[in-house]
Amino acid sequence: MGEVVIDVAGLVKCFGELRAIDGVSFQVEGGETFGLLGPNGAGKTTTMRVLSGLSPIDGGSVSVAGIDAARDGRAVRSLLGVVTQHDGLDEDVSVRQNLELFGFLAGLSRKRAAARCVEVLRFFGLLARADDSVDELSGGMKRRLAIARSLMVEPSVVILDEPTTGLDPHSRNRAWEEIAQLKAAGVTIVMSTHYMDEAATLCDRLAIMDRGRILALGAPPALVEEHAGQAVAELRVDGVSREQVRAGLSEAGCTWREIGAVVRLETEKVPDAVRALAGVRLDLRPPTLEDVFLNLTGRELREE
Repeated sequence: MGEVVIDVAGLVKCFGELRAIDGVSFQVEGGETFGLLGPNGAGKTTTMRVLSGLSPIDGGSVSVAGIDAARDGRAVRSLLGVVTQHDGLDEDVSVRQNLELFGFLAGLSRKRAAARCVEVLRFFGLLARADDSVDELSGGMKRRLAIARSLMVEPSVVILDEPTTGLDPHSRNRAWEEIAQLKAAGVTIVMSTHYMDEAATLCDRLAIMDRGRILALGAPPALVEEHAGQAVAELRVDGVSREQVRAGLSEAGCTWREIGAVVRLETEKVPDAVRALAGVRLDLRPPTLEDVFLNLTGRELREE
């Protein structure tokens, strides 16, 4: 780490009157795993498309390995491995053919494409399925194959747009392990996600986005410490009406938010009057990135 590989400054991208990206700035160092965290519509995918040289911009600048991504998208794409939300795999041919054809079209010789195919399939534990058709693979295997395909050209930077969306827990954990191996190999990774635990586990730093803007940027533990405090107080209502609980909280001067069956207090110090409320159970738990997002935006991550 140390060398800036990706430099985004004052980035603006509009779709008509909508500012999908509204003055975003960040840098990513070599070997770093950098995350974009936010709900649908936050601007994550649009930012990834700009980084990949696939979308023009309306303001600011974007460079990848010193190349202007807005002006020379072709040169940028030659450096990158990109995994979009949709795999784009050809289900009518074999796993091996998917990778070899991709490598050949990306500029590898047929011999090198065949050799590289074996290398990446072995890396992702898919070599035994090389001659199976893609439609025979599970959803998790297809996602791993899409990531494997992005590595055919041995990129120094990999862009992963929500790499584990829709996967079962086992497949998701396997994908996490493989992303961690890429990082260990020195690959610079930029990934988007709307899973808090994924961001906390995989990312060295992350930018929390909403409505096209970055609300906070830093290492996950630092963001939690700065924006969520030391503990989160939650009340679970049992045997008493919510109206009574709301009245008791108002009398105690508390502010709160109801999230499903839980009443989350917006304070770390719980007044004795709240602790004495009948029919509620008070839980104190460590804060998470979800609490950071809620405190910054006033809404949960999945709210639209």
